[in-house]
This record gives sequence, structure tokens and C-alpha cells, in this order.
Amino acid sequence: GKIWKEHGALEYVEAVGDDLENKMGASFGKTIKVKPGEIPLFSFIIFKSRADRDKVNAKVINDPRLKKMMENASMPFEIKRMLYGGFKVIVDL
Repeated sequence: GKIWKEHGALEYVEAVGDDLENKMGASFGKTIKVKPGEIPLFSFIIFKSRADRDKVNAKVINDPRLKKMMENASMPFEIKRMLYGGFKVIVDL
């Protein structure tokens, strides 16, 4: 997160699942098929704009500190179950 913010991200948040089952709408836990003993994480990064996001991410990917962290590192999660997408703000109070 520090690397993203150093390169221009406005906010970087990582959160751990705490209250995933509900009776209203689709359950987060069921939708992503959380297995017994698993703890889902949710993270997001806020950027000034989509164009800024692309610039920041390009800098992060080429940052030697991130490259060093990724060398010989095994992912601490199932990469095939990782979800990724960009969202445009429609309400900001």
C-alpha cells in the first residue's frame, strides 16, 4: 500500500471479512464460495482518475521494491479466485 500511495494513489485499504452472512441480497461468503477455515480479504485503491490509476499502476509494477518482494514469493491466496475491476464513482457524499 505504501508503494501505491508513494506513486500517487489517494487511498489504499485492505479489509478482512468480519460479517459476511446476511439475509438481504446475496451473501458475500456464499457468492465467493468461502471454504471452512478461509478468511476472505477485500481491498481497494482510490485514484484521482482512471488515467491517473493507469499511470500509478505502471509505476508500481516497475518499482524495484515490488519486484524484489515478488521474487521467489508464493502467493498467500488462490490467484484464480482473485477478483479485479475498475469502478466509476456515482455517489460521493
